[in-house]
Amino acid sequence: MNIQNDSIAKIRKLAGGELSIKARLGYVALLLASTAMTTVIVSLWLTESHLPLRAGLAFGAMTLIGVSWAALSLWALTTRRILLARDRVIAGRMAVTFSAVFVAGAAAATWIAGSVASFGALATGTLMLGVAVRVLSGARRRFAALAERRAELERAIGGTAN
Repeated sequence: MNIQNDSIAKIRKLAGGELSIKARLGYVALLLASTAMTTVIVSLWLTESHLPLRAGLAFGAMTLIGVSWAALSLWALTTRRILLARDRVIAGRMAVTFSAVFVAGAAAATWIAGSVASFGALATGTLMLGVAVRVLSGARRRFAALAERRAELERAIGGTAN
């Protein structure tokens, strides 16, 4: 019986660590920042009708990125289940995808224009992509460790935990 109580306490500690106030405040900050960014981009996009097509495409991509980050933060804030670092894996995938899109755009600008600014953007994007890949790798390791720990605790108490 003591092993079962210890296991239940460990599961509660695991759940509490994933639903911490620090993580929640981070997601609130992400929600506010992504919503503000998206609002500014959409406002500019709607009021500047004479922009070239490539600018409209860039504004559309930035709007999609902002809405995606807002959706992730809303999901993380409203979910009532143990996340087990799923949110981190999703955020890592989003960061890799969005950084890769940025690198592709900067590479195209560098190829077309060849300006110093486009080289700077390409270098910055490449750095961002490297950081995003590292973050995703760490998130996957954390998720695997937490999932394994949860499975161990479930085996120890002889049931399933939600």
